[in-house]
Amino acid sequence: MGVQKMKELPILCVLIGISLIITIANPSFATLENMLDLLKGSLTLSIMALGMLVVILTGGIDVSAASIITAVTVITGYFLLHISSNLAAALGVAVLAGTGLGLMNGVLVARLKIPPIVTTLGTMSIIMGIVLYLTNGNWITGIPENFIRFGRLMILRIPLKSGRVIGFPIQIAFLVPAALLTWFLLKKTVPGRGVYAIGGNLESAERMGFKPNRILMFVYAYEGFLIGLAAVSHTSIMRQVDPNAFLGFEMQVIAAVVLGGASTLGGTGSVLGTLLGVAIFCVINNGLILMKIPTFWQKIAVGIIITGSIALDMAQKKRLERKQIRVDLE
Repeated sequence: MGVQKMKELPILCVLIGISLIITIANPSFATLENMLDLLKGSLTLSIMALGMLVVILTGGIDVSAASIITAVTVITGYFLLHISSNLAAALGVAVLAGTGLGLMNGVLVARLKIPPIVTTLGTMSIIMGIVLYLTNGNWITGIPENFIRFGRLMILRIPLKSGRVIGFPIQIAFLVPAALLTWFLLKKTVPGRGVYAIGGNLESAERMGFKPNRILMFVYAYEGFLIGLAAVSHTSIMRQVDPNAFLGFEMQVIAAVVLGGASTLGGTGSVLGTLLGVAIFCVINNGLILMKIPTFWQKIAVGIIITGSIALDMAQKKRLERKQIRVDLE
């Protein structure tokens, strides 16, 4: 645990440093109002990043995450409009749909041995094709009023002189349990230790008695479960469903996890690091907007983050392999 904390400290320092630079450039960044808006805007990304973390820890990747949350938001929207406006029922439908779609990826990866990138590229295309066919790309509006009222709820309401009332968004009630559950899963359970073991060395994990196929199916299903939570959170914030809202969003999720110190080769990463990575990503994006810098720089940054992290991981892996060879020769 101590080593992991040492790894997360530089990430926190980077977050503080970037925040200070943006605050100097535009003091409105550091206002409580902007901080709470930033938190609200990062909730969906945070929940999805926790799911992506668990996948990446196994040495896998999921580029279908954006298509899955799109499908789940559409399913949730139709459920609320045509079946029931009950929040608990909608939440149950969303997590079941997300878990089912995630499990589909897990079965293809674990049972059919299709590489994760190939599997999720395929399912991404299939899921988005079906969603766009069913919706024709049209927004789903007319979400029930009780669901809209829930989305507007705040924790610790703070009135401002301007007359606006701010506070912690109610959707944080989705993020906190998701983060605690993911931490508990990875640190306190046998499957969680198996996740790190598989990402570190698959053959060694099998010799230790872990069942990689079962763990991989569980990992992708769990990611889908969290995507279901993120879908309900997002829908309650936006109060409508846009089938095109998440185009390219999977790259943001992956970049945030990588920024948090997770290795794209598997075996390294933490919940705290991932949340700090999301914070860095969202702070950079918010800073670009406040400083009126074109947001296409965000896409460039995402590409640099992913490419650079993979290059560093590969270089580190080769260095470790060379050290191992020298030890074996000696």
